[in-house]
Amino acid sequence: MNPLTRRRLLIGAALLPAVGVQARVAPPPEVAAELPGARAQGEGRMRFFGLRVYDVRLWAGEPALATTWPALPLALEIEYARDFGGIAIAERSLKEMQRQAEIAADTGARWLAEMTRMFPDVSAGDRVTGVHRPGAGVRFFANGRLQGELLDAEFGRLFFGIWLSPRTSEPALREALLGPGAR
Repeated sequence: MNPLTRRRLLIGAALLPAVGVQARVAPPPEVAAELPGARAQGEGRMRFFGLRVYDVRLWAGEPALATTWPALPLALEIEYARDFGGIAIAERSLKEMQRQAEIAADTGARWLAEMTRMFPDVSAGDRVTGVHRPGAGVRFFANGRLQGELLDAEFGRLFFGIWLSPRTSEPALREALLGPGAR
């Protein structure tokens, strides 16, 4: 059994169930435009108290490993299963970023203001995609439309670290995105 098949068959709180899951073959247009040649590397489902919050997919041009992802251009595509306000998403994102590193108060306030400006309110079925641009920052898209970018490499590393860092609050989801052994 190949690793991708094995990954899809794993059952866990954050992993997609094997039944009824249709993996996307081609990247969404914003990912194809930003990362030519990108392929789906992994996917998972975020649950909270058993409720589906969102599905997330990692797109990369070359395999992103547990140790190499910060240096690679890649995209995370999140498809929401519930309604959330953009401010709530921004606030939760900052808290998750603070799990990985100490963030100065003024930097955190600036990042929160930028995320609040760019993150829309979402409804079930909406997609938000972040494109990691190593050494530059992150571009954000909502349902394929550019929302803005934050030109800060440290922000990019910590933001993508919400899902990909060893210090993530969701290690099973990290493993679903990066592959077995990512924990």
